[in-house]
Amino acid sequence: MIEKIDHSEISNAEKIHAIFQVSYRIEAELLGVTDFPPLKRSIVDFLNSDTLFYVLWKEGILAAAVEIDLLENTLDICSLVVHPKYFRQGIAQKILLFLENYDDSATLIVETGWANAPAIALYKKFGFHETSQYINTGGIKKTCFSKTK
Repeated sequence: MIEKIDHSEISNAEKIHAIFQVSYRIEAELLGVTDFPPLKRSIVDFLNSDTLFYVLWKEGILAAAVEIDLLENTLDICSLVVHPKYFRQGIAQKILLFLENYDDSATLIVETGWANAPAIALYKKFGFHETSQYINTGGIKKTCFSKTK
């Protein structure tokens, strides 16, 4: 079951931080980078975030987390991470289905590293269309996607 988590509680922020670390290390490897901004987020960053977090537990372990921001008529998927132990088990798909029905936002947006083939394939499978590419301040090439409900 996907549930909202209060990231302003230290124990929850620590859990979110931990899954972000293990998952984003894998993405950093896929992208061939060592200096990866998501890995620099601290527990305090999660405690103070203005975004919303939802999680999925499996076998008592935090299996996945998604960070979203609600913009004007748009749901921004800021981060979607799955613990490597649970890769390729359909968990990210469950979260995307949850987000498609989350609210009445007309559009969902997300971005990922251009070389993150598993994420790109997933977003395309769910009907997301590439809208742009850019190179961020850290020199990482990003691909942006959008989906109209």
